[in-house]
Amino acid sequence: MEFHQLKTFITVARTGNVTKAASELNITPPSGSGHIKLLEEEFGVILFTRTSRGMRITSHGELLKSKANDILTASNPV
Repeated sequence: MEFHQLKTFITVARTGNVTKAASELNITPPSGSGHIKLLEEEFGVILFTRTSRGMRITSHGELLKSKANDILTASNPV
C-alpha cells in the first residue's frame, strides 16, 4: 500500500469516477484504475462496484476509506 494509491482511492470514493479522480490527481485513468486494482489485490477484497454510471464504494471500501483518511491526515501534519 502506497500513499499515492490511498490518495487515488479516496478521490475515486469521493467522485465516484476514476476519470474525474485521475484528472484531479493529474494522473491517467488507467493509472488510477491500476492503483485501485493493486489495493484490491493486496487486501483481497473488492473496494468498488463498477457500474455504467461510475464506481460505487463497497462495505469493504468504506472500512478502508476510514483508515485511509486517518493515514493520509496523519501523514500531513499541520
